[in-house]
Amino acid sequence: MTQKKRPTEPSGRGRRAALLRELGDVARRHMASYALFNQALADHLGLHPTDLQCLNLLGLESAPVTTGRIAALTGLTTGSATRLVDRLEKAGYVERRRDTEDRRKVLVEVVPERMAELGAVWGRLNGAWWEMFAAYGDDEIELIATHMRRTIELSTTQIERLRGGRV
Repeated sequence: MTQKKRPTEPSGRGRRAALLRELGDVARRHMASYALFNQALADHLGLHPTDLQCLNLLGLESAPVTTGRIAALTGLTTGSATRLVDRLEKAGYVERRRDTEDRRKVLVEVVPERMAELGAVWGRLNGAWWEMFAAYGDDEIELIATHMRRTIELSTTQIERLRGGRV
């Protein structure tokens, strides 16, 4: 039985190798661009970039969550997640409240008015993103969405490897 060769950095002279090298370069620029955009938006809002992304993730949750869930969403320790929630609470973006079903549990919920303010800022920026996507056909958008989902899965795995010292 033949083992599949594990892909590494592309080499060779063919078109595919050139495309993969270009993809690698563009991917690095894309990640840096996104990180810098996130920093600029966080600065504009007076937040830390991790706090901004936590709000983003909380906005995707269907109900208030525990600090433990925030730690799981962000990959932070529970202590760091508690400090993050402290900062967001101080900034007025979240509130803590006791769980009505289990009074020992403290839930973190977003403050709708503050999230609306965040949404308004994002809305002023969002139009340019939608204009960019308008240039793509449905199949291309489906491909981009598939790529993003696969990137999320791979990033999750790579984060676990890094945090587990398995690099």
